[in-house]
Amino acid sequence: MADPSSYRPKPGQIPESPGVYKFRDEHGRVIYVGKAKSLRQRLSSYFQDLANLHPRTRTMVTTAAAVEWTVVSTEVEALQLEYSWIKEFDPRFNVKYRDDKSYPSLAVTLNEEFPRVQVMRGAKKKGVRYFGPYAHAWAIRETVDLMLRVFPVRTCSAGVFKRSAQIGRPCLLGYIGKCSAPCVGRVTAEEHRELADEFCDFMAGRTGTYIRRLEQRMQEAAEEMEYEKAARLRDDIGALKRAMEKNAVVLADATDADLIAVAEDELEAAVQIFHVRGGRVRGQRGWVTDKVEAVDTAGLVEHALQQLYGEERGDAVPKEVLVPAVPDPAEPVAQWLSERRGSLVDLRIPQRGDKKDLMTTVQRNAQQALALHKTKRASDLTTRSRALEEIAEALGLDSAPLRVECFDISHLQGDDVVASMVVFEDGLARKSEYRRFQIKSFAGQDDVRSMHEVVGRRFRRYLQEKQKLGEWEESAEPDEAAQVPPAQEAPADAPLTDAPLTEEPLAEETPADEASGPLDDDGRPRRFAYPPQLVVVDGGQPQVAAAKRALDELGVDDVAVCGLAKRLEEVWLPDEDDPVVLPRSSEGLYLLQRVRDEAHRFAITYQRSKRAKSLKAGPLDSVPGLGDSRKQALLKHFGSVKRLRAATVEQICEVPGVGRKTAETVAAALTGAAPAAPAVNTATGEIIEDEAASSAPSANRGTRS
Repeated sequence: MADPSSYRPKPGQIPESPGVYKFRDEHGRVIYVGKAKSLRQRLSSYFQDLANLHPRTRTMVTTAAAVEWTVVSTEVEALQLEYSWIKEFDPRFNVKYRDDKSYPSLAVTLNEEFPRVQVMRGAKKKGVRYFGPYAHAWAIRETVDLMLRVFPVRTCSAGVFKRSAQIGRPCLLGYIGKCSAPCVGRVTAEEHRELADEFCDFMAGRTGTYIRRLEQRMQEAAEEMEYEKAARLRDDIGALKRAMEKNAVVLADATDADLIAVAEDELEAAVQIFHVRGGRVRGQRGWVTDKVEAVDTAGLVEHALQQLYGEERGDAVPKEVLVPAVPDPAEPVAQWLSERRGSLVDLRIPQRGDKKDLMTTVQRNAQQALALHKTKRASDLTTRSRALEEIAEALGLDSAPLRVECFDISHLQGDDVVASMVVFEDGLARKSEYRRFQIKSFAGQDDVRSMHEVVGRRFRRYLQEKQKLGEWEESAEPDEAAQVPPAQEAPADAPLTDAPLTEEPLAEETPADEASGPLDDDGRPRRFAYPPQLVVVDGGQPQVAAAKRALDELGVDDVAVCGLAKRLEEVWLPDEDDPVVLPRSSEGLYLLQRVRDEAHRFAITYQRSKRAKSLKAGPLDSVPGLGDSRKQALLKHFGSVKRLRAATVEQICEVPGVGRKTAETVAAALTGAAPAAPAVNTATGEIIEDEAASSAPSANRGTRS
């Protein structure tokens, strides 16, 4: 690992002008390329204290052994040179998008004497007009088949074309009218090129003018009683309209635009692009990349623009480019796009209307693409087996951990502290086994103590289930910590045992009959009867130590524990000073990341739902045993909480369905609750005296006095 100070340029040596810089490793290979408005300011930021750098930036500067730069006159030139160098050197620390699949495009070879329409994949060629890309090749062929009736352009290969010219007989398409047969001289090269140009114009979105022209010719043929010609034109119009219907109108103003959306997490990002021409979606493509450099959404968008338009010219760059975040500064990028198009390009974030709605759709596609990319390998049995074996080898386990449980803590500045437990069996999520916990043994923010509590409660329940099933080995004489009494018999100095447990299976996501585990007498599965082979906690050394301490206190010594730290994706083991670093390409690390991310998602979803529920809570929500139906009945009978608070127990008993015991509970709860503050009209500042206003939820009120 190199010391950045060993190759730091001398003070005053770096110019302040715009430019592009390269970091090289000890072997002279370029490992990172960047651009800067001010080279001195940007490069100086790399040579500060390593502790202040982003982890990925720190790895890059310690891998590098030299830095060099090239001065340019404008930021636009810097953008162009950066793209050229990234393409030339393929630096390992730069964001590089890779297609998640090979997208086909509809291509017209205008560089040939007789242009050909065909399906093309791969790198674009000079002199070829491209449309798309499309999701499927069959979609291109269906469109071409409809349009060849009107634009009979050549589609055959060079060998077939040459053979037909030699024998003086066209192929089958020439006989059925779907090719103008230039191979045998039915049309000249100029006439055939005119057909190809009309085909390109129609595919580019200039459809209305051509269809109106065909409709006029059809009417003229009908007036001249050339009914066969009119019928043929009618069928041609129908074929073109059917081809147009395959691309629904998404923008009513017939806009030419590209919409770019980004979905990202800490490690990877997915980019989706919709190509809209003439108001219709003409193509779609997507990329996925590893975030090997510290980059935000705007930076990802800038890299996507470079890759998308770096080789394009003219109409291939649309008039509008709609993005989720504009690069900073935006002017050089917009100017670079305008130069490639040859006219002004509008680079902006859509704010309202159809374009914003379409951007939402593109964003949804990007999120799905990222989720699909993350789960694609997880569905393969061989890959999952290899991942479990790699985890076992890295952690020193005797066998592959077939059941893995992961715990995560979530809170909002110390409020509504909750935890999640997710379960993966054979490398796949077992959602019926998911559990959610409320932290109630203490108040405030303490992730380590929360982790200790949750792990202890989970395995205390496991030991209790073993006792119920008669699997507890009495003759083994376990130590005092392993003697697990029922929760109600726990000593007063054991707060973890007193802490109530909230267990909520995902009934809405997984049917209850799919739950696994030993069954109760009534046939229901026991919730904590199965122990995991591996416990994963979201965090580093402190969280791992807390989880291990909870297991030791209970005498559980056959369950392995590890933690996955988010910053550098390091795997921490108990009582180890150094982490286990798995390769980024490791299937084992990939599985641990999926488990950790799922636990985080489950925890934060629960925490948000609790927070939303607490914001909407009213005085009656704290009354034990009072459901929604009786709350509505009480409010309907009295008209407001204020009147209900003033009512006697006898008056409350008059409400249908409310007995005396419930009435006494309601009266006691409302007497102890603080009176609701008066509602205020936020427009006028006037206090609303209407008693009915007090029945409104506090979340819907204006500013309180």
